[in-house]
Amino acid sequence: MLQISFDDFLKVDIRVGEIIYSEPYPEARKPAIKLWIDFGPEIGKKRSSAQITANYKPEKLVGKQVMAVVNFKPRQIGKFISEVLVLGLSDIDGGIVLIGPDRTVENGGKMH
Repeated sequence: MLQISFDDFLKVDIRVGEIIYSEPYPEARKPAIKLWIDFGPEIGKKRSSAQITANYKPEKLVGKQVMAVVNFKPRQIGKFISEVLVLGLSDIDGGIVLIGPDRTVENGGKMH
């Protein structure tokens, strides 16, 4: 396992945001969902492409709060620019389960 220093960890900016819009992304190499996420006034609204189709439908994601790395360089995913990395864990079948707070918190809150 690669070890990093605490200072390295502090460079990763993980924030909570609310999904405000989502739609299928069938053109992606692997099935994905396009997400538009509101991270509050400091970060603003950002986009992400997430391979979460095994456990989520786009219409059920709006209003859900998720955790994401907000200081990655944007990545081109097909014709879509992904600006943040939404965080998740693999379930027993290999599908991704999104990570988020267990109660509503202010959008843009930083993980400590």
